Amino acid sequence: MKVPFLDLRVLDSSERTDLLEGVSAVFDHGKFVMGPEVEQLEAAIAKYCGRRYAVAVGSGTHALWLAIKALQLKPGEEIITTALSWIATANAIALAGATPVFADIRDDLNIDPDSVQKLISPRTRAILPVHYTGKPCDMERLMCLAKCNNIEIIEDAAQAFGATYRGRQVGSFGTLAAFSMNPMKVLAACGEAGAIVTDDKSLFERLEALRYNGCINRELCIEPSLNGRIDTLQAALLSRRLVRLPELLAARRRNAARYDMLLRGFVNTPAYSIGAEDVFYTYTILADNRDELRKFLDQHGIETKIQHPYLMPDQPAYKTSIQDDLSRARNLIKRVLCLPIHEKLTDAQIDFVSSCIKMFYNNSKI
Repeated sequence: MKVPFLDLRVLDSSERTDLLEGVSAVFDHGKFVMGPEVEQLEAAIAKYCGRRYAVAVGSGTHALWLAIKALQLKPGEEIITTALSWIATANAIALAGATPVFADIRDDLNIDPDSVQKLISPRTRAILPVHYTGKPCDMERLMCLAKCNNIEIIEDAAQAFGATYRGRQVGSFGTLAAFSMNPMKVLAACGEAGAIVTDDKSLFERLEALRYNGCINRELCIEPSLNGRIDTLQAALLSRRLVRLPELLAARRRNAARYDMLLRGFVNTPAYSIGAEDVFYTYTILADNRDELRKFLDQHGIETKIQHPYLMPDQPAYKTSIQDDLSRARNLIKRVLCLPIHEKLTDAQIDFVSSCIKMFYNNSKI
């Protein structure tokens, strides 16, 4: 049996018809740049997240970089973030003119508020939590730290569109929040796409200019920036996929529950927090003999990922970065392994993956 890590094909005939109708509508009006579907998508995202404004952009990296840039940081100001994320998180901070400072993580792979607290200094301008693997961070603690120290929260919710914390959508807590919607994400475009949400009108207006090369009315440049516009085609596709999001999330959560049941006692399955609802961008286990297990699964046709093999502060570009003691993070990344969790998985495939993991550990004990 072959079990791919992702399956991005559009196999459902009704979904394919729906998406093609969206494409056809764009072909009919011909407004491929900032067409009416962009505003429609922005309104739908803002409503879904419980925010006043949304700005759709060309990628999740664009979203994060523009969100940070919108705050107009001064040289030397710092943003505290997690040590464990895709490098785009650190890059967005650095390229927006701030200094990334790296905190340790908890066993759930999300940023540790105790570590954040130790790193806050007079130079700290913001805390940037990453809702890693689609699991919400401890926003109660982080919001308290931000309020007590008069600093901002910028949510990197790239992996977590649709996740909730204490009954609120992820993305509704920070001054700004950034989402990625590339094909690997749960709410997936058919290419690169992203979005920023906020309740601040002045930040919203600034973001609208920043995504258009810093221009007002497409001509008057008020500040140097780059092209961060979303394609109208992607906006049209995302609006239609947003309608189907509840069923996609339900499928991933069912798959996760099945893994939980089958793998209990063999590996550390994802941790759950009271009041937090995960979207399972990945189903990430903590496994002993991780590299040998991964090789074994590959030999049996099961594709897995290690996300990520390097901490951001251990990347050459950030080797001189400010950081907390990251011993927990450095230990955990040696054990992380992401299993297939996408909504097209069958129960038979999940059972097969689980049986192979059990086989590996049972044989290891002989």
